[in-house]
Amino acid sequence: MRNPLADKAVELKPSGIRKFFDIVSEMKDAISLGVGEPDFDTPWHIRDEGIYSLEKGRTFYTSNAGLKELKVEICNYLKRRFHLSYDYVSEVLVTVGGSEAIDIALRAMINPGDEVLIPQPSYVSYEPCAILADAVPVIINLKAENEFRLTAAELREAITDKTKILVLPFPNNPTGAIMEQKNLEEIAEVILEKDIFVISDEIYGELTYKEDHVSIAAIPGMQERTILINGLSKSHAMTGWRLGYACGPKEIIAQMLKIHQYAIMCAPTTSQYAAVEALKNGDEDVKQMREAYNQRRRYLLYAFRQMGLECFEPYGAFYVFPCIKEFGMTSEKFAERFLAEEKVAVVPGTAFGDSGEGFLRISYAYSLENLKVAIGRLEKFVHRLREEQGRS
Repeated sequence: MRNPLADKAVELKPSGIRKFFDIVSEMKDAISLGVGEPDFDTPWHIRDEGIYSLEKGRTFYTSNAGLKELKVEICNYLKRRFHLSYDYVSEVLVTVGGSEAIDIALRAMINPGDEVLIPQPSYVSYEPCAILADAVPVIINLKAENEFRLTAAELREAITDKTKILVLPFPNNPTGAIMEQKNLEEIAEVILEKDIFVISDEIYGELTYKEDHVSIAAIPGMQERTILINGLSKSHAMTGWRLGYACGPKEIIAQMLKIHQYAIMCAPTTSQYAAVEALKNGDEDVKQMREAYNQRRRYLLYAFRQMGLECFEPYGAFYVFPCIKEFGMTSEKFAERFLAEEKVAVVPGTAFGDSGEGFLRISYAYSLENLKVAIGRLEKFVHRLREEQGRS
């Protein structure tokens, strides 16, 4: 029988995040700190708007690019929060989560053989989406000594005459790293000099704890060469609503829209009406959730210091990325043993790229009570490993 499968699909690795999630879902009394999903319910006023849209029979297709009201609110929100100005008619596209936006941005911009720079550790979909778009992914290995930020020197060294796009994944999943304005200005200088484009994934832009998030699109000269990816999953606790968006130059958005038309048609209508309410009246919800995450973040960093576990201070998203190199085992082995012996699931750093070896991703999108139980088990596990090595 003829092989029905595409080679590039077969060669894709499955997500390293889901492996441990699937195991823990079958394990009694286990705690998962592995999935990056808010533990908050979507705020009631947002849910009410979704329910009301159903009651009013708003169950038909919207415009392919999204509801006018929603695109207007996206522009209002970006102006209010990040000082960005977009034309809702031609520079905004509503997508099925940020993930679809990443995929179609790459497909709209890549010709076979173009190189896409992907800093790692980073979210698991960038490299597979680049491969599926017939790009050549070029990995930039971020360093702990730089707090996992991308430096201008690292960017410059990775660029060739085939480079077309830089994926800029900050605030970062899995490290929690952020890029401050001075960092972005240095990066922008290289981008402008080398005439490349940016896909800036800012899905965690509302979740920063040191200073307000700055978009690279706000740096002079960058808006016309940046596709900004965002959504409501993390900021407004709306993961299951599958609502994201892309903003950028109209000529790029127009091509993304064509792919979106053929592959998706439009984002879910109910979710779009709920998103209008979220963006219009949800700032206080975001603030309250951010404060709760920050409390959990500080607790975890304190707990790591108490047990002598090295971890740089992350200022974004809802992840910490502690170093476990002292134990002389791979991240995968550490996570497997921790799950088997203490029934706590974390994600090996290598799920996010080879440069994640020696680290773990721990999500604090969980209640403080759950975190305290899990960290108690981690402390026991770490103490046991040190005893095995003849130190305590």
